[in-house]
Amino acid sequence: MFVCRYALPSGALAPLDSPSRTTTPNDIPEQEGLKPAGKTGVGGFFSSTLEELRKVVWPSRQQLFSESVAVILMVSLSAATIAAVDRFYSWASSQVFP
Repeated sequence: MFVCRYALPSGALAPLDSPSRTTTPNDIPEQEGLKPAGKTGVGGFFSSTLEELRKVVWPSRQQLFSESVAVILMVSLSAATIAAVDRFYSWASSQVFP
């Protein structure tokens, strides 16, 4: 029989149906890299948005062009495939139900 287990804060393993399966806020490890909230409100929103936009790695013009062409081609191919299947089923239904 398979018994699911989880790790206790002490490092020991306990079955899921164990009565000691409670978690307190002290058992949860702190997340790395999170900063405490700074400014709040509209000004804080825009300043944090600009801070995140500075972290973005923007594509080069050539990369943007080639990926845009790839997306347009795939969307066109998908639309053509859906149209072909739709026309086939339309033709088939007109043959079965004249």
